[in-house]
Amino acid sequence: MGAFKVFRSLVVDSLDTITKGSKKYHLWMGFLILVMLIGMYCYSIQLEEGLSATGMSDRVSWGLYISNFTFLVGVAAAAVMLVMPTYVLKDIDFKQAVLIGEGLAVAALIMCLAFVVADMGGPSVLWHMIPGIGVFNFPNSMLTWDVIVLNGYLFINISIPFYILFKHYQNKEAKKSVYVPGAIISVFWAVGIHLVTAFLYQGLQARPFWNNALLGPRFLASAFAAGPALIILVLAVIRSFTAFKIEDKTIKKIAMIVTVAAQINLIMLVSELFKEFYAPTHHSESAYYLFFGLHGKNALLPWIWTAIPLNVLATVILTFNKFRNNLKVLYFCCFMLFVAIWIEKGFGLIVPGFIPGPYGKIVEYLPTGVEIGVTIGIWAMGAFIFTILAKTAIGIELGELRYKDKKA
Repeated sequence: MGAFKVFRSLVVDSLDTITKGSKKYHLWMGFLILVMLIGMYCYSIQLEEGLSATGMSDRVSWGLYISNFTFLVGVAAAAVMLVMPTYVLKDIDFKQAVLIGEGLAVAALIMCLAFVVADMGGPSVLWHMIPGIGVFNFPNSMLTWDVIVLNGYLFINISIPFYILFKHYQNKEAKKSVYVPGAIISVFWAVGIHLVTAFLYQGLQARPFWNNALLGPRFLASAFAAGPALIILVLAVIRSFTAFKIEDKTIKKIAMIVTVAAQINLIMLVSELFKEFYAPTHHSESAYYLFFGLHGKNALLPWIWTAIPLNVLATVILTFNKFRNNLKVLYFCCFMLFVAIWIEKGFGLIVPGFIPGPYGKIVEYLPTGVEIGVTIGIWAMGAFIFTILAKTAIGIELGELRYKDKKA
């Protein structure tokens, strides 16, 4: 009963905290709510008309939703780059940022699940994936493995920070013997969620664009570049608008992780391009369509030729220590890298896998207004959830939120 009483107090104090703030905070939350409402309206259209309201078809059955899902799995997995130094290697420089990283992982995972629901057409079909009721098809289906690892990783990233913050809320120290084993498991689980997602595509032999041995490692490299890049941008905002202190050396250490991962990602990209274009076969047609167009069809050219220069430019600039240690330059490069990998790992990976089809037919894909509206709405939902989690966590860490025992 005592723990429940503390939990109830935490909920009440958290609600009080998230409903108070500066004018900028309320404008930000109001903006997110407005965008979410627009997304809900677009989703209502999709529920009424079905997936015909989207740009997807029988030929290209995965589009903007699964592109964002794939990218966000990487963002969620990137939290491990803060968890491992903090809890396993005991690097105190990462301590202030780790709870923010785990909050970002929770928001990203909830967005992943939302994109899957949107892509399935609606929540009414989710019962098919419930063990014992639907056709879960475990362990034969890679999709069921993906469901398990994503929900498991979500549970880990909710439970560990909650335990630590719950203890801090009571002005107590969290026991390392409780949360460190879970943190160690999360390190391997983070790698698992991205590899399983990669295997989901890689195991489709009829899609040669995905049937690539480098897909899994490249998923990890791009995740450990884009995810920490987003964390750096989030930390920059938190430093500017809150009293929560994030040291420069913490951001610079994360920047080093981003740089190394971006360099590895670029090397793997060059390796893939060499394989596709040095000795091309008919299996290279998807890559030709993506980079140069095929038979006059070139809908993805503007996307990929925006992503590649941004990726290369950001990686080259970050490679030089002088530029990387300049925070303004660092923030700009992280933004470029985030956008580049979002395009490359989204549209640049998912859509070309369907083009041309098994019989050589080319059916191009571009998202409709409904898809874009739903997508922006889900991103707004993720930002809304993260803002709530971050504001509560920061309040507890700063000592502004503390349990007050009436008896005491």
